[in-house]
Amino acid sequence: MTPPPAIPAPVIRTATPADEPALYALWSRCFGDAPHLPALYALDDSRHHRTFVAAGHDGTLDAVVVHVPRTVRDAHGAPHRIGGIGSVATRPEARGRGLVRALLAEATATMMREGCGWSLLFTGTPGVYESSGWRTFARPYAEGPLAAVPEGPGDVRDARPVDRASLARLQAADNAHRPLSSVRSADDWRVRVPAWYGPDTLQLVTEDGAGGLNGWLVARIVDGTAEVLEAAVATDDRLGVLYEGLAVRAHAAGAVRARTRLPATPGAERALPRLLRADAVIRGTDTTGMYRPLLTPARTVERTLNAPGAAHWYGDSF
Repeated sequence: MTPPPAIPAPVIRTATPADEPALYALWSRCFGDAPHLPALYALDDSRHHRTFVAAGHDGTLDAVVVHVPRTVRDAHGAPHRIGGIGSVATRPEARGRGLVRALLAEATATMMREGCGWSLLFTGTPGVYESSGWRTFARPYAEGPLAAVPEGPGDVRDARPVDRASLARLQAADNAHRPLSSVRSADDWRVRVPAWYGPDTLQLVTEDGAGGLNGWLVARIVDGTAEVLEAAVATDDRLGVLYEGLAVRAHAAGAVRARTRLPATPGAERALPRLLRADAVIRGTDTTGMYRPLLTPARTVERTLNAPGAAHWYGDSF
């Protein structure tokens, strides 16, 4: 019996502009409804040579890995170029063939040529990346039952589109020396932040009395839990006020629990009882973050990851 002809191995190459419809179709198939991905992808003018694809013999794209250059602060707050990895997808029929590993090798070589000190990604499937040199790191969180509704909601209101410039200034000031935080550009505020903090999130602000903002908090309520994704404040007391405002809205939406991923700074710890019941706080660590040292020594990268106050906000996702 004559065996069937072997299927040629996919070609590993960088993407071209003509590949974009196929890329969007692959992402749509693997990630479901993700209308923000094309706009995020378009933020990088040099995206095609940072997009690595496995193309089948018939031109079908079997897998993709995208390297997203970003500026991230080190343990001392100094900005450095790193390589984010995102939009990783494989057609179900092509899984288990080592395609992502091959694409990651190409992405790693390009990141090093472009001067990236290290690489960062976030995933729920770390085993896919461990064999290619990425390592997990822990980020703390606190969760528990919602605190009782305060007597008054305080001076908290929902953010409005006209607040963007004030929010950008507030966020930049609060993160000016924060380890692991991304330095946001005007395009990030125009596209990236709205993409990740969309209609499914709550954005709450407090005003400073002079036409500006002195507090901002982003959260979403899913399955009865209010999850804090990011906050920026001019003074520590603003976080407690924002937590109370979130607690009011979470109770009204039927939530019974909350989780915050903000760094466990002294100010954040003082504010915590205004969101979570003080007698029932549970501490844990999230290990969806992964890193790979490239041109920067591993111990230097690890100092950034473990530095007090370190945070990589969800709104800076790749």
